[in-house]
Amino acid sequence: MKLWKRAAAAIKDRKSLLAVGFSRRTSYRNADLEAAIIKATSHDDSSVDYSNAHRVYKWIRASPLNLKTLIHAVSSRVNHTRSWIVALKSLMLLHGVLSCKVPSVVGEIRRLPFDLSDFCDGHSCLSKTWGFNIFVRAYFAFLHNYSSFLSDQIQRHRGNRRLEKADSVNQELDRIQKLQSLLDLILQIRPIADNMKRTLILEAMDCIVVESINIYGRICSGVIKILPSAGKTNAATALKIINKAKSQGEDLALFFDFCKGFGVSNAKDTPQFVSIPKAEVEAIEKTVEENKPKKDEEEEEDEKKAMVVLETPKSQTIITEKWETFEEEDDYYYFNEKAIQEYQNHLPPIVSNPQPVYIEYSMPDLITF
Repeated sequence: MKLWKRAAAAIKDRKSLLAVGFSRRTSYRNADLEAAIIKATSHDDSSVDYSNAHRVYKWIRASPLNLKTLIHAVSSRVNHTRSWIVALKSLMLLHGVLSCKVPSVVGEIRRLPFDLSDFCDGHSCLSKTWGFNIFVRAYFAFLHNYSSFLSDQIQRHRGNRRLEKADSVNQELDRIQKLQSLLDLILQIRPIADNMKRTLILEAMDCIVVESINIYGRICSGVIKILPSAGKTNAATALKIINKAKSQGEDLALFFDFCKGFGVSNAKDTPQFVSIPKAEVEAIEKTVEENKPKKDEEEEEDEKKAMVVLETPKSQTIITEKWETFEEEDDYYYFNEKAIQEYQNHLPPIVSNPQPVYIEYSMPDLITF
């Protein structure tokens, strides 16, 4: 059955190559580039065609005009496939293009020209492909936002408009927060099923590990750069960013431990980042504390009155001329028991994902060149 599937996949790739050879020539068609893209995104999950992937990168570096061919070919490839292998290879190829650091290309991509947010492999049953589906969706979510972020940064840089110091600080804080959001997305990309110990998955994780280091390094350098210039107005935002950066550093360390155990070659050594100066962090915390609005005496008195009003006595005594009675608390306890039961009924179930069996592989990095 596996041999039959591989043969069928090879036939599909062959038909795509023949279609490119007989396709009509237009201003945005480049047969050689399209052929390289098809070969770099083949149905073979046992290897990656590195030579054709690098050919694509060379075409993109050579002329920004080739971007139209790239977008057309990859979009057509992804929109017509139901294979997680082709979808993942297409994402990895575009990830490499974004890493080319060609402003004229990256600035024009903006968002990815296809949607894999609800991708589902159609060549095997869901019980075998659910892990790959989630992996592809998570990779797409990160790359879709990452391409938009890079494009916005390039477009902003092209504006060449002079900013006031306060505007510059606000822009830098906004940039760091977007990078932190991207890091949250990239840390969600990981194999979670037992049958995902594949060469292609390991190669993709190599790319993810490299990019996570790059993004977190930019976060740390941005925080260190912005600390001296963060005034009273931006102190609270800066402190929020610092606390999140510390938390993400811990998450990244755990992510590296997972990748190392899974056999990702680029995760063998946990990177060391420059620590944020403690003295400057304490200065920011002091500034935030000093700028907290102080409550006057009238507000404090109102709060005390409100607290008294909200207090509910456990029982009340009603005195009449003939007898003395006590109000029962049954309704009070019934309400609390009912509320607790309703809350417990809405709690989500706890799902435990199986731990992968760790296997060591050694593969080159697709996006480093």
